[in-house]
Amino acid sequence: MSATTRLFRGADGHELVASVEGTGRAVLLLHGGGQTRHAWRKTGHDLAAAGFMAVRLDQRGHGDSPWDEAGRYHFFDYARDAQAVAATLKQETGLQPVAVGASLGGMAALLAQENDPTLFAGLVLVDVVPDMNLGGLKKVRDFMRAHLEEGFASVEEAADAIATYLPHREKPKSLDGLRKNLRLRPDGRYHWHWDPRFQLGPKGIESRRPELIAAATAAAQRLKVPCLLVRGGQSELVGEAEAKAFLALVPHAEWVDVKEAAHMVAGDHNDAFGDRLIAFLTREFK
Repeated sequence: MSATTRLFRGADGHELVASVEGTGRAVLLLHGGGQTRHAWRKTGHDLAAAGFMAVRLDQRGHGDSPWDEAGRYHFFDYARDAQAVAATLKQETGLQPVAVGASLGGMAALLAQENDPTLFAGLVLVDVVPDMNLGGLKKVRDFMRAHLEEGFASVEEAADAIATYLPHREKPKSLDGLRKNLRLRPDGRYHWHWDPRFQLGPKGIESRRPELIAAATAAAQRLKVPCLLVRGGQSELVGEAEAKAFLALVPHAEWVDVKEAAHMVAGDHNDAFGDRLIAFLTREFK
């Protein structure tokens, strides 16, 4: 079964590119900051095989989705996009979609339910909670900004930078996946496949942190739908304390660890992540 490419319309009339595979209840897959829809490629295939429609979305400013002219890249902007795409999927399929969001994508999905706790039929948060470890957040930010301006001389150089940042992860034999996260620009260098204003702009992701935490906490407290938190056992952003704090907000939520993974759970151990995800979705929605 192969995926087809289609366009969705997000907030502000923003075009969003997606890969869609399978039939059945839609599972909206929202990648982390700095990633693209290709981070979910194997997950999407496994979901389709399990009887779901996998919708792998390039969020605004990432991958093949256009950059926002006004530089609107706050979590709340991504949440509005998630709301718009969820509404479209419900209209087309007759069923509320399930949202699976990693980091940025998970926060967007959570905030999208702030005014409508039943926007999604279920919610899977991948290593993200309303109030994450600030030191871990800074580590991620520093990595994303380290080569933002100058880029890389080659894909191999980018792979070396990632290997230094993620020493626990085995370096892939093929760099085809990484190549999808890079753009070869006219300067002859490879740059990340996302708008630099996502990190550097005045409306970027780091602004309004107290407001963000308050809104995400309120949204979590109102959740009534099935919810799963998948945490990387070695995560630098969501430790056990942060996970337990989330469960106090959402007592009916489930929590599982992928012990060998850090923050990028699906990328670190995709098979283990996929097994836990599909077991949850099959039990709740089949």
